[in-house]
Amino acid sequence: MVPPALDQRSRQVLLAVIAEYVETGEPVGSRAVSRHHIRGLSPATIRNAMADLEEMGYLVQPHTSAGRVPTDAAYRFYVGHLERMPWSAGKAPAVGQSAVVPHAEAAEEMMAEAPALLSTGTHMIGVLLAPPLKHTALDRIELVVLDEQRALAVLVTATGWVAARPLATPSRAGSEELREIGRALTRRFRGKTFQEILDELTAPADPLDPLWTRTRGVLDEVVALLRDRTLYISGATNMLDHPDLSDTATLRSVLRAFEDKARLIDLLSRMAEERGVQVMIGSENPVEEMRGCSLITSTYTYRDQVLGILGVVGPRRMPYSEVMSLVDETARLVSTSLSRVRQQLYLP
Repeated sequence: MVPPALDQRSRQVLLAVIAEYVETGEPVGSRAVSRHHIRGLSPATIRNAMADLEEMGYLVQPHTSAGRVPTDAAYRFYVGHLERMPWSAGKAPAVGQSAVVPHAEAAEEMMAEAPALLSTGTHMIGVLLAPPLKHTALDRIELVVLDEQRALAVLVTATGWVAARPLATPSRAGSEELREIGRALTRRFRGKTFQEILDELTAPADPLDPLWTRTRGVLDEVVALLRDRTLYISGATNMLDHPDLSDTATLRSVLRAFEDKARLIDLLSRMAEERGVQVMIGSENPVEEMRGCSLITSTYTYRDQVLGILGVVGPRRMPYSEVMSLVDETARLVSTSLSRVRQQLYLP
């Protein structure tokens, strides 16, 4: 349901309540609005306007004797009408400071660093979804024993990009056998795109192929790796410092959402289908455990194609203008840094 349109006075009062609440974190009364934001209106007039805004679904009164706080609809109105604050050079994140990013590995390091910079700049959770691998070509697969039950699968793309994940292995598989499996997979699939490899592995032309029958368990793990997208997360403990998220139930719910990376990756992947800055506020989030938060994201690009998405997760009560500007600027800097990569990157 879309809340009704607001007249000039109601808009003025609503924006003042939001500004006061973001600043103080306390329910806002008419006297505070009159004193700090709208000196030309009496507290009684403001109180009537706030009552009307409550009826329209923009404000809520947590207690009978308390002031009012904004709803998700109020924040959505605010985001739709604010003017973004530009970030000064002193506040801008230090992403891609070197004159040249010389190779794809350095670009990957830079993308891993971006969420930490976002987290530091906002004191919220920084996230970055790395590009999908499915359209890049394979150079080689290496399998290295970690212990009796695990190995490290290392995938190297034709562009020099490296993806590494631990995987479970059959207990009888020895070091030399795993290395030979990696060599056999490399001989079979070198030069093919990850999507072509996935198609062949999930529906083999010959189910009795010795490579398939001998290494089925390992291949299933490799298929899961090929489907994966790397999600970088930084600053989850920052949520402990936000009073809005300090109650145990809300905090546990948010942290549970971050443990389920598959759903978070799916959410960010869908958001990456639309270019630019996006704001998802509270109840707008399809992930129920994250409805106590807001998510601000922006896509980053390579040669004018969207490569991935980054952003921050924080409380609904946040300085949206500043955070949106920081996320937007970080995405721009990541895109600029990627444009300097000397090798051809894979594209989504």
